[in-house]
Amino acid sequence: MENSYIKEFQKRDYFNQCTNSQELSLLMEKNKIRAYIGFDCTAPSLHVGSLMQIMCLRLLQKYGHQPIVLLGGGTTRIGDPSGKEETRKILSEKEIEKNIRNIQKVFKIFLKNKNSKIKPIFINNYKWLGKLNYIKFLREVGKHFTVNKMLNLESIKLRLEREQSLSYMEFNYMILQAYDFLELNKTKKCQLQIGGSDQWGNIVNGVELVKRYSNKQVFGLTTPLLTLASGSKMGKTERGAIWLDKKLLSSYDYWQFWRNTDDRDVIKFLKMFTDLNLEKIEKIKDKNINQLKILLANEATTMLHGKDAANKAEQTAKKTFENKSIGNDLPTINIEKEKFAKGINIIDIVVLSKLLNSKSEVRRTIKNKGIKINNKTVETDQLNIFINDFDKNILKLSHGKKNHIIIKII
Repeated sequence: MENSYIKEFQKRDYFNQCTNSQELSLLMEKNKIRAYIGFDCTAPSLHVGSLMQIMCLRLLQKYGHQPIVLLGGGTTRIGDPSGKEETRKILSEKEIEKNIRNIQKVFKIFLKNKNSKIKPIFINNYKWLGKLNYIKFLREVGKHFTVNKMLNLESIKLRLEREQSLSYMEFNYMILQAYDFLELNKTKKCQLQIGGSDQWGNIVNGVELVKRYSNKQVFGLTTPLLTLASGSKMGKTERGAIWLDKKLLSSYDYWQFWRNTDDRDVIKFLKMFTDLNLEKIEKIKDKNINQLKILLANEATTMLHGKDAANKAEQTAKKTFENKSIGNDLPTINIEKEKFAKGINIIDIVVLSKLLNSKSEVRRTIKNKGIKINNKTVETDQLNIFINDFDKNILKLSHGKKNHIIIKII
């Protein structure tokens, strides 16, 4: 039975490194603490690549600890060099603020918000980073960092070894992140920072800065870099990112992402991305793999989109794949009726629907019998689609067995 935060953290395969796991475990068993994870706001939402971090915050609440969600309004203006091969695009202040508002909505879905003792504390680090006096900051904080040590950080070494440019602005990122931990420790009594394995150097810097500045013991904890059994990166697909926002990705597409999990990843993902009890997962791990995939898809989708959306997605998938019909919840794009008067070429429709990204890719797929209209294989890329090809203003477009979209004329 999982009986402490660190034990369950390890059993769910979230654990990578910790600055002092024994002391941290004792602290969290004796006291309720505050822990934070920082999220830069470079995109209009978070995607599945951030889900493990969100689940770590959710687990904190389960054991009565309080999560701090640090929204990097300040650090986003700089850009984190960790794991990046080139400088990030600098966003406008308006874009960053809009991203922050949207990202905050994601956490309000995944985290409990009613109990004042565990509800998340949202804080934007621009609150303090935007007011820094450069000379004072260098004297009080910069003196604790040596360039020798900074150059040895993995994220910096990789960029330099590959002879890729690293701006002075990005080089400062690690100091600002360490300062975030110091500020949160001083103002919010935060004792733990959690992050991905690529953040280890930055997190250790923060732990050491707090120790040198105030002689207080704080901790750092990292999660492993998650790759799929196929070797690809979590959260990225041929059709783009798996967003945690139904405006950017339908609940059906989200459900399908989990349903299409590689057989080798299913048990691991049930542990990492659902609230299912670990003992239950152990008992059912030898069940039919397709049943387990549906369970994973339902649990993950319920968490983000609600139970009704998960059930609807499952029923739509059943209709689409088993009955070869058109499911109610398939992603839909609307096209004006007039555009079909002279016909639209199949290549243009597939690209427009975003089932595939380029015309050359569509041609290859048609040649390999991979595109279907209303379950019938498209034999030529010269095919034009007209109004009379629609049934009740609807047409189903498919790429392979798993990717389907409804074209609706309006």
